[in-house]
Amino acid sequence: MFAPTSMQRSSSASALAGTYRQVGVQTGVGGASPHQLVLMLYDGYNESVNDARIAMQTGQIEAKGKAIGRALRIVDEGLKASLDVKSGGAMAENMMAVYAYVLRRLSEANLSNDSQLLEECLRVMEPLRSAWVAIRPNVSAPSSSNVNSGNVQ
Repeated sequence: MFAPTSMQRSSSASALAGTYRQVGVQTGVGGASPHQLVLMLYDGYNESVNDARIAMQTGQIEAKGKAIGRALRIVDEGLKASLDVKSGGAMAENMMAVYAYVLRRLSEANLSNDSQLLEECLRVMEPLRSAWVAIRPNVSAPSSSNVNSGNVQ
């Protein structure tokens, strides 16, 4: 789904890092793995939607627009753009549909100044973020003695 092969992994990581920089978040991008970059996108999305909700409630129209615009870019240019529908099959297609739905609801929230729609957008994306956290790659490689004895952990 995301960076499907090792050859594509380094170019995908660069693309994700570039996309992440474009949507306005710099901290930690340089040394982050593709998995970490996607998690950072989810976290940036949550932060942006929460910022928009607060701005909406306090009547800060410009700040609301900027925060929703950032959330839209994170979903569209970051999360959605990094999906590999060809390799990811039905799961990637379903995620694409969820992202399209969230993009539409964010736009509606902005136009109607409806903080309940922003809450809905957070609720819709949370299971995806939680699932992404749950599939975190194992960062420790098996030792050679475990590999040789067939006891890969």
